[in-house]
Amino acid sequence: MRTNLFHIVLSAIFLTIMSWNSHAQEIRKEGKEIPAENKETTEIAEPKPNDTLEVSLQEPVKKVENDTNKKNGGINNIIKRKASDYEGYDMRTNIGTLYNNAEIEYEDMLLKAGIIKYNKATNEVFAGRIKDSTGTYSQYPYFKQGGQEIEADSIHFNTITKKARVWNTRTDQGEFRVKGEITKKENDSTYYIKNAHFTTSKDIENPDYEFRTAKIKLVPNKKVVVGTTVMWIQDVPTPIVLPFGYFPMTKDAESGFIVPTFGDNNNQGYFLQNGGYYFAISDYMDLAVTGDYYTNGSYGLRGQSNYAKRYKFRGNVNVRFENIVQSERGFPDYSRARQYNIQWSHSQDSKANPNSRFSASVNLGSSQYFRQSLNTVNVGSSLNNTLSSSISYSKTFQTVPQVNMSLTARHSQNTNTESITMSLPTLQASVDRIFPFASADEPKKGFIKNINLQYNLRGENSVNTTDSLFFKPQMFKDMRTGLQHSIPISTNFKIFKYFSVSTGTNFQETWVLNTINRQYNPTSGKVETTDLKGFDAYRTYNFTSSIGTTIYGTFNFNPDGKIQAIRHVMRPSVSYSYTPSFDQYYDTYNTDATQNENYEKYYSRFEGGLFGAPGRNISNSIGLGLNNTFEAKMRNDDESSDEPKKVMLLNNLNFTTNYNIAADSLAWSPLRITGGTALFNQKLNVNFGASLDPYALDNSGTRIDTYNINNGGSLFRLTNANLTLGYSFTSRGDSGSKKNSDNQTARNGGREDDLFGSGTDMSDQRQSMFNEDDEDKPDKAGGTFFNAVIPFDLRLAYSLNYNNARRQKEITGNSLMVSGNIDITPKWKMGFSTGYDFVNNGITFTQLRFERDLSSWRMDFNWVPNGYNKYWSFFIGIKSSVLSDIKWDKRQVPDRTVGN
Repeated sequence: MRTNLFHIVLSAIFLTIMSWNSHAQEIRKEGKEIPAENKETTEIAEPKPNDTLEVSLQEPVKKVENDTNKKNGGINNIIKRKASDYEGYDMRTNIGTLYNNAEIEYEDMLLKAGIIKYNKATNEVFAGRIKDSTGTYSQYPYFKQGGQEIEADSIHFNTITKKARVWNTRTDQGEFRVKGEITKKENDSTYYIKNAHFTTSKDIENPDYEFRTAKIKLVPNKKVVVGTTVMWIQDVPTPIVLPFGYFPMTKDAESGFIVPTFGDNNNQGYFLQNGGYYFAISDYMDLAVTGDYYTNGSYGLRGQSNYAKRYKFRGNVNVRFENIVQSERGFPDYSRARQYNIQWSHSQDSKANPNSRFSASVNLGSSQYFRQSLNTVNVGSSLNNTLSSSISYSKTFQTVPQVNMSLTARHSQNTNTESITMSLPTLQASVDRIFPFASADEPKKGFIKNINLQYNLRGENSVNTTDSLFFKPQMFKDMRTGLQHSIPISTNFKIFKYFSVSTGTNFQETWVLNTINRQYNPTSGKVETTDLKGFDAYRTYNFTSSIGTTIYGTFNFNPDGKIQAIRHVMRPSVSYSYTPSFDQYYDTYNTDATQNENYEKYYSRFEGGLFGAPGRNISNSIGLGLNNTFEAKMRNDDESSDEPKKVMLLNNLNFTTNYNIAADSLAWSPLRITGGTALFNQKLNVNFGASLDPYALDNSGTRIDTYNINNGGSLFRLTNANLTLGYSFTSRGDSGSKKNSDNQTARNGGREDDLFGSGTDMSDQRQSMFNEDDEDKPDKAGGTFFNAVIPFDLRLAYSLNYNNARRQKEITGNSLMVSGNIDITPKWKMGFSTGYDFVNNGITFTQLRFERDLSSWRMDFNWVPNGYNKYWSFFIGIKSSVLSDIKWDKRQVPDRTVGN
């Protein structure tokens, strides 16, 4: 809100006229008058009630005047003035005049008009337009200061009383655009506007809607008070009438009520949704508390807060609770469920502290919240099976060697099984690498000088629990605690110039506070496991080594052909790992009362602990791997370039397997093949994988120690395979293909794209398919016909899974997902998400989205025609947040099956 612009504009004029006094005295002493040059026949346009004036109100710039400025009447800079026809001062009438292209410039203020007059006797200033012999007005008054620009028909101002009167005023008041027949300025803080129109439409002259009232009282930067107000749409009055209105108009956020939405559904009856109160706590934080009430007894409560401090941090908190009642008490289908969800996002600015960082991403709550919530329709979230959270703090100590430390609390929740895994917290610390046989400035070459060691520490409190025990005493009783120290020692070097060798060993010492004791209880006749509390520890170590190289091969073809050469890069590697047996940490127990050694079983007291038990069996294995990439050199069709272009054929093609030297049978693991590439200018992503087992199966489908080729089969047996394709293309170009991701949908656990539909937050229906840039783009077709090429974007996702582990030869998954958005016209957008499951022979989740940009209004329609999540919603309302409560919202929410 900009206040008191009259005071700024005309105070500048007053300072200018004061300088005219001394200038006019010099003219009288010299007996001169400034003549008019090339003066045309003109007429000074006096203001009339239907004259038009565009003005914006602004606070005067406050300056600290020094003594010199006071002595000089407050003028502290050069005042420039000019006019094309006439510049003079009449001593008889005490009127100074600038005529035709009149212009006054003072510091950062500039005033232009057809005519500018100052009457020293009445202390009145007039700036107006002029009219030529044909009756055409021109040279409307124009005022500029800094970034503020004003155009007007005329300005009348008294430099003593500071009162002003203008006709057909236009002013911007925040998001409002106000036009009035007569505006009267009483003082620096109060304005009265007669027969006013106000709207949020960009076109004040031809708005698509407006509110008309007989009078407005305007207190800049504070409030707008209106009398009886009628809403007009396209110059047609509507039955919407307000006896009075009050609008806070401050630059700072203001607390206030949030008007609820009225509606009904089949299960909960009539409802009021999203009503509450907004608290403007400070410049750095706010809070919105909203709630829902349904006539069958259901209700919901939500609290959302955003906070930020520049160059420090920013974040938001969202807490939601719903008490959902199904049917009526006494009916067989009556049920009730309490669901909640807590979300917290916090990010630290990188400039805040280079050596420490705090971040949080929390999404936890009831496993069924997004499937049963009455205020959110988010298929992506309801189909997701996992909720996860992470809160971390890390710090780097600039010592020699450098030390890094982090504390992290994690949470992972399976919404199907309702199981929860949490760590509260995890401590990790590490000391940077130390090279004991090489100085800091010396290059690390050779086996000895490359020997390095580290120290790593990991401590954790972890618990596995369920929804029903979450944050209850039993959850903390089941918590596992441990601390693990590790010292890895490694080195790397080259042999025969082309082979890179790395080798190392790792020593670990594990401390735990939870162990078990297992023994047979003759009284109960069962083997019982007892949890023990107390400190215990075990130590392990292992050895690893690997050797690898890179082989380049080029296959040249006809230099005049399309494909000139193919480059093949191979990276073979062989690795070896050895872990001894740690059977000293194992004990035995009998499975019956006979105490017969044949019934003894081994167990470790560290089983079920945080870091598990040390291995009892020797691990002695060799790993084989081969990584391949294929790249083609092709003729460049661009005549301006003679250089061939490179095209990636296969980003990777990997072969991996493992041979267990210590195994008595089935020593070879299946050969795993994976690969991926991107085709058609990186638009089609292809990823594939397969497992090939060298061993055969018996009649029961069990893997046996006989090679498949010796059992009458092929060299390998295909056990499983998978293929995924992703294709995305657009006609919008690079800039148009960037779609604003729905961050809230992703935070809820859904996808950022719309393959599973676009999420709908019923508490905020201002979400739009239109970007801000789209609204500013002109209609290239001039509002008649659309472009020949309709803007669109399309995404395809195909997935195929094959399973033959037990000769079942079945396709376990085969589906195609499609989503897209189309600009039917510059103001119409359509979106869709659908797919087909070829295994179950059915259509997957389908959603249709339509939106119309109505300039100051927005209309959308969402429809899910089938399935568990079927629903529809229609919304039309004003875009501006000031009038966001003027809307019509109707929806049929999905039928919910509420569990206790």
